[in-house]
Amino acid sequence: MAGVSSPDSRRDGALRDDLGAAVALTAPVRRVVSLVPSLTEAVAHTCPDTLIAATQWCTHPVDLDVERVRGTKNPDVRRIVELAPDLVLCNQEENRRLDVDRLRAAGVAVWVTKIETLDAAFTSLTRLFTTAFAQPVPGWLTTAQENWAAPPPRPPHSAVIPIWRNPWMVVGRDTFTGDLAARLGLHLVHADRSGRYPTVTATELTSGVELAVLPDEPYVFTADDGPDAFPGIPVALVEGRALTWYGPSLATARADLTRQLAAATTGRD
Repeated sequence: MAGVSSPDSRRDGALRDDLGAAVALTAPVRRVVSLVPSLTEAVAHTCPDTLIAATQWCTHPVDLDVERVRGTKNPDVRRIVELAPDLVLCNQEENRRLDVDRLRAAGVAVWVTKIETLDAAFTSLTRLFTTAFAQPVPGWLTTAQENWAAPPPRPPHSAVIPIWRNPWMVVGRDTFTGDLAARLGLHLVHADRSGRYPTVTATELTSGVELAVLPDEPYVFTADDGPDAFPGIPVALVEGRALTWYGPSLATARADLTRQLAAATTGRD
């Protein structure tokens, strides 16, 4: 599959994660704990029998029935160690280095992903499933890559994607969501600011914006909470999972988001 460069799956005989750290696996994983909602859904769809625990924020699949080990930023390390997993899945952005270090110090194998673009997601997930799980490339992943292969629509819309209110925080540079936005034909007006999720004033929030895209996570924007900040500007309320998760939702996200953006901008072009 096409994608960005990443560490070889094996170097010097050792299996390595996205950050190049050695992962001590001698056989395909059979017991896995996921501390990343996107990866939880990906594993549940691909190798469901291997998933033994996840965080409280792992909401998909909706019928997921595994033990919960607290949150992404405060996992119950002691309980995870007690579960004796073959592998714990983490992400550089979503999980703390402290918890990764504690798990590794306890002798638990940890695989850390680094995903800041769509291509990085395709590459990372392919490596994870074909190497650690010894599985073929998942069908949903192949479908996702095919569905996102087309070039973005032109001309782009100048847009903002808030992720929090009071204070206002928005999607900025070098983010997975920002890369998806570009592929949807959006130019994020705050992408030239320092920081990946800059804080902006109410005036800065709307300056130069042609379209506001309001996801329902991490802040739950709704028809009654969010659009009021963008008078005279089209607003698209979208599922946050489609915009921020790099799991099976990618297979349908482009079509769903394109439809929602088009509905918000109809008659405005």
